[in-house]
Amino acid sequence: MKHFLSFLKSKTFFIQLGLAVVVAVLLVFITLKWLKSSTNHGEFVEVPDFSRMSVMEMRDAVEDAGLRYQVLDSSNYNPDFPRFSILEQDPPAGNKVKANRKIYFTVNPSGYKKVSVPDIIQVTQRNARTMLQAVGLEVQRVTYIDELGRDMVYRMKHKGKHVKPGDKLPKTSKIELICGNGTIPGSARVQAESQ
Repeated sequence: MKHFLSFLKSKTFFIQLGLAVVVAVLLVFITLKWLKSSTNHGEFVEVPDFSRMSVMEMRDAVEDAGLRYQVLDSSNYNPDFPRFSILEQDPPAGNKVKANRKIYFTVNPSGYKKVSVPDIIQVTQRNARTMLQAVGLEVQRVTYIDELGRDMVYRMKHKGKHVKPGDKLPKTSKIELICGNGTIPGSARVQAESQ
């Protein structure tokens, strides 16, 4: 122990201690300089507004800004935006980010996804409207024909063509309901009278 205490008071110890402090300070200084240059400390890129751009335009703009991108799929069609254009971006436009940062984009699909037409045959017009709206379809108009069931749905049409339950139509399609007006059809009346 006596030897150790005398070593702590020796010139050699103080030289070694001084060298260790100098090396530690140099290592910290070099590490901070390296981090500043590799992380571009204090250097930011402002994120441009990519909304409504086509995917091709967005790619060019991202590369010009020194950023990277990833396209996220979207199943929600927005008719207010052009097809295959940018709906959303993360981070939003105007944010300051580091160069080479990845920007995430949501793209507008080519159209509405398709939904199955519910079975509304022999259902009242009121319930049929509710069932169609529940899957994202709309009633364009109601046409009445001579059938006994008043306001009962007998057939459906989309763009003038008959539609069956289970057929696939784009969401927000407009359906024409063909309902009964409560009158016995002429052919049924003739058959009843002849018997």
